[in-house]
Amino acid sequence: MTTKTHVFDRETLNAIVDGQSESGRTALIPALLEAQRAFGYLSEELVEQIGQDLRVPLAEIHGVIEFYSMLYRRPVGETIIRVCTSPMCAMVGGEEACTAACDHLGVERDVPSQDGRFMVEAVECLGLCDHAPAALVGDTPVAGIDPREPASWIASPEEAPPGVVDGDLRWLTARCGVIDPTDLAAYERLGGFQALKDAIKDLQPEDVVETIKKSGLVGRGGAAFPTGLKWEYTAAAPGETRYIVCNADESEPGTFKDRALMEGDPFSVIEGILLAGYAIGAKSGYLYIRGEYPRARRILSEAIGRVRDAGYLGENILGTGFTFDLEIRSGVGAYICGEETALFESIEGKRGFPRLKPPFPTTHGLFGKPTAINNVETLCTATWILANGVKAYRAKGTEKSPGSKLFCLSGDVERPGVYEVAFGVQLQELIDMAGGVTGDLQAVLLGGAAGAFATPAELHLPMTFEDLQAAGLSLGSGVVTVINQERDLMQFLVSLAHFFAHESCGKCFPCQLGTQRQLEIVGRFAEGEAKKGDREALDDVGFAMTNASLCGLGMTAGTAILSAVKKWPELMAD
Repeated sequence: MTTKTHVFDRETLNAIVDGQSESGRTALIPALLEAQRAFGYLSEELVEQIGQDLRVPLAEIHGVIEFYSMLYRRPVGETIIRVCTSPMCAMVGGEEACTAACDHLGVERDVPSQDGRFMVEAVECLGLCDHAPAALVGDTPVAGIDPREPASWIASPEEAPPGVVDGDLRWLTARCGVIDPTDLAAYERLGGFQALKDAIKDLQPEDVVETIKKSGLVGRGGAAFPTGLKWEYTAAAPGETRYIVCNADESEPGTFKDRALMEGDPFSVIEGILLAGYAIGAKSGYLYIRGEYPRARRILSEAIGRVRDAGYLGENILGTGFTFDLEIRSGVGAYICGEETALFESIEGKRGFPRLKPPFPTTHGLFGKPTAINNVETLCTATWILANGVKAYRAKGTEKSPGSKLFCLSGDVERPGVYEVAFGVQLQELIDMAGGVTGDLQAVLLGGAAGAFATPAELHLPMTFEDLQAAGLSLGSGVVTVINQERDLMQFLVSLAHFFAHESCGKCFPCQLGTQRQLEIVGRFAEGEAKKGDREALDDVGFAMTNASLCGLGMTAGTAILSAVKKWPELMAD
């Protein structure tokens, strides 16, 4: 994020909030982000004026600013250098790179350099796990940063390549790396938007829903809820207004598949949103992209503009009477906003606190209206199904896990990247597609930071929902993090514990306190300073978080750590 000036200018602010005052609270976060870009940081005078213009109480604005890590109340560097210190990047030198950047600039973390040009932050995850260790220099994603030569990637950051996209079943990823992602004509030549044309001209909304139900498609964000049922429930909910929301807040360490789709095939994402909107009877939708994905946002913004110019967005699309429009919203640095109701709160201009359920989003979602929320991969898969048919989709995979899946391979493999395969491929085969393990295998983290560990003896397992569940493992969003024998597994667990302690929103005590206690206990074991009873206390904390937390973050915050202790009890022996 490169800023221009720290001087307050009423004319510039007027241009930012002009036309948004009628939107009130929901325009708050976009206005804060635009103001921050223009003025450098959110001074008290600036915040007061925004509050008056949008009619939002000052106390509530301060609550929002303090909640999100990418909003600043004090002066910051013109260019913020965000160095990833998540488990994957930490494993290969992320912390050292962060320290090296500070030493090179002569600054402390989170403190601007004397000339005001730079500031260094350690961040939990940038979604660049296939490029670890990675950084975001301003809006430029940088791959493989070298702690020994920080000057090279600070002064002249080279944009990271899109990354490896491969696999033996290229359904969703067929266009990634093959065509210019913002070339609408190329997308159409390869069959793009044909599914939308056929649906809105020849099918009723309920026919679209029924097709997705018959396909057996389930959500690809980790919860695996049947997509067709979600659309059906939303369409059937009372009321005229309803929304479709694309959850692109892909923030869990090890997960970067949605980034590959957004950067490599953005029109497919947009087409999936349109199809979902038609199916549920929505006239508008939101695409919520995590703040650490500036390149994906830039590509999607351009793609949306071209789609609108071509007549696929707006009033009376293709002369069919179907009306739909789409707005991009940017995340502001909060892992919790990947939780669907916290994401709604963020769009509404509030802190990203999860809501109590029930009621569920299908009846009381965004702005209290019926809402279907799906992640990027789910919507792209729905597009593929409606373009190619249920029979073709179910021809691959298994009965209970049909179709294809994108897996994120990172860590100690030769070719980290996104691999698309049919459900049912063995874990060993998947790792082999990525060039195999570098070194001798120690462990594989499946399902992400909220997943569980597999041992070398479990490489034969088929990668399906049912087979991994039977083995006590999680497919989750498709994370496969490979850890070789040279890595300190205990430090990896400390990094996981730190992630959850840092990202807990604090709304419910089991998660707020539990993640902190978990970090303290794991840290003591790592330092060889464990107390009597720490092992039992860790189990108790995990049990409390799993069974009493308000949302999925707390419910799964101890899963990976407890699975590691179960499989390698010597890690935390009293």
